[in-house]
Amino acid sequence: MNIQTQVKRRHFLIGSAGTMAAAAVGGSVTAQNATDPLPEYVAWKDPDDFIIHSKQTLETKRAVQGTELITPSDELYIRNNLPAPSEDIVADRDTWEIEINGVANPGKMTVGDMKTLGVETVVCVLQCSGNGRAFFDHETSGSQWSVGAAGNVVWTGVPVRAVIEAMGGADADAVFLTGTGGEEIPDGLPPETIQVERSVPKAAMDQAILAWEMNGEPLPLAHGGPLRLVIPGYYGVNNVKYIKRLAMTVEESPNKIQQTSYRVRPVGEKGDPSQPSMYEMVVKSWITGPLMDAATGKVQIHGVAMGGVSGLDKIEVSTDGGQNWAEAQFLGPDLGPYAWRPFVMITELSEGTHMLASRATNEAGDSQPETFPPNERGYGNNGWRAHAVDVTVS
Repeated sequence: MNIQTQVKRRHFLIGSAGTMAAAAVGGSVTAQNATDPLPEYVAWKDPDDFIIHSKQTLETKRAVQGTELITPSDELYIRNNLPAPSEDIVADRDTWEIEINGVANPGKMTVGDMKTLGVETVVCVLQCSGNGRAFFDHETSGSQWSVGAAGNVVWTGVPVRAVIEAMGGADADAVFLTGTGGEEIPDGLPPETIQVERSVPKAAMDQAILAWEMNGEPLPLAHGGPLRLVIPGYYGVNNVKYIKRLAMTVEESPNKIQQTSYRVRPVGEKGDPSQPSMYEMVVKSWITGPLMDAATGKVQIHGVAMGGVSGLDKIEVSTDGGQNWAEAQFLGPDLGPYAWRPFVMITELSEGTHMLASRATNEAGDSQPETFPPNERGYGNNGWRAHAVDVTVS
């Protein structure tokens, strides 16, 4: 069996009326009917744009991603480890209070206080650790994301470094930046087993912000409002929603989500603190079209690419399963090293089946590999072959 038959890809039929199936738009099988209403806390989003895995996991359909530079808030995926808190917490946003520890002068600060310390805006990709999980051949637990657990978002808030400085500076022996979420813990469950609390290397403080706006509007409850920790270049789990505590710590959080969850380990092994944690994202890209109608002749192939923690250097596209590559063109302005960039290539597609693939390279010299090794939870998949699409032109 050759490698092309070992990975799961989506097959699309284009070029004749009536050939577009529901799977072509979603890139996956929906867990609910498309006509089912969305959960109340995300009722402002359009259900037609999403694959509904559960009440707390909504995947943006591949075709919806298109060539947009910034992902509209109503098209951004949802991944919540716990149910969203009550809408009451966004009734008076400036009074939301967080505790600051591991500093010279520990104490509490409101969002209103933070707005007097400084404001920064950063554009960065928000991406679930399991984005691409559905393409692994081995069985994995968790939502079977294809490519839709990612979006490019504009965040505005106060730099974490400004908050720490205002509290007298970090403790000299601090090694980690630790954020604690404000979701309600169900009765009878020890908090450490379920509470969202993540520790990241202290160096992340240099680019981290506490965000109160998303895409120029008050941060929605569904995405962590009234205040969320945003760490550009880091996987979504580290971007703690409803943040209630920020601390400079000597040790990592003792919580399960830090110690054993979100660890990259061989298939069949349990998670433990010695294994790599899902911190920095890697270079990645995928095709977002054509997935529907096209004709023989010139076709516009488009998609999105991200460099992880480094800016993008180039993006290449193949129409023959990786035998030949041609450099594509980035669209729009470069919004920084943590943002994604849409790309396009115009080429000829003859009648028949073509495997369309993309391969990004960042400024650090890292390129997408052809395949990504399996791991127990299906994290971090950036293999270009698995993300390719087979398109039949008729």
